[in-house]
Amino acid sequence: MNVKVGDLVERYSYNCDIVFRVTAVNGDEAELLGEELRLAADAPLSDLKKIEDDDRRKLEETVRDKEEHFYKLFRQEARLMKERSDYETSDGYKEDTSYFEMRGRVLHLDGDAFYLSKCTALYERLGIPVYGVHLPEKEMPTQVGSLLEMVRPDILVITGHDAFLSSRGPENEVKSYRNSKAFGQTVREARKVVPQLDQLIIFAGACQSYFEWLLKAGANFASSPERVNIHALDPVYVAAKISLTPFMDRVSVLQLIRHTLTGKEGLGGVETKGVLRRGLPWKEDNA
Repeated sequence: MNVKVGDLVERYSYNCDIVFRVTAVNGDEAELLGEELRLAADAPLSDLKKIEDDDRRKLEETVRDKEEHFYKLFRQEARLMKERSDYETSDGYKEDTSYFEMRGRVLHLDGDAFYLSKCTALYERLGIPVYGVHLPEKEMPTQVGSLLEMVRPDILVITGHDAFLSSRGPENEVKSYRNSKAFGQTVREARKVVPQLDQLIIFAGACQSYFEWLLKAGANFASSPERVNIHALDPVYVAAKISLTPFMDRVSVLQLIRHTLTGKEGLGGVETKGVLRRGLPWKEDNA
């Protein structure tokens, strides 16, 4: 089969359940990254079914539809939060008071440049301040400290690709995961800079990541409790929800993960405060 870097493929041995992008071809083996899911894998070329142009266009349309559904869902939540803000800052609509918002700033580290581009585009569409950095997962622990000092974010997202590899050992050993160790080390380095969970909100993990390890390292939210695959945009939803939740409020973990594309099997975390701050008065010449 003529498989090259950039092709979309499925694996016969897994009943063609997941669509991957080919990122490298080494002899008779291909390295793969999930097209919608943050999963890394490899497979012999003989196991791959190439997705042809017509099916590829249909797949791309399906992906766009999911992203649009995600965006509309979040915008609906954002409108509800704004209505509440309008009510509270006007003392129950007793005063006509304009106000401004300081939304939480996100530092997003991603092991996949393609996903990073999609995520930063969605942050910007949602009005979330973001600084995105593409880094291989193994380099994240050595880079995160200086990036935190430079960006001074309220929210840190540490993601990319991962996988649980049963051939390496059981679920409760970090060596059994492709990149969970690097994610956990990155969280620990970040906590050396900002130890408090409510002063720097951290999401860490990707598909099938070692959830318990990442929480113990100091993450507020992580994947994947049931070692399932997570959608590429789930970290964006978590970060955006925190960014737009007032700092006096706590984010319900159940409500948060209920509205992700993956759900509670793929995401979890600890009770956490929002980071949005409101102020007044607002002057048009300061816009």
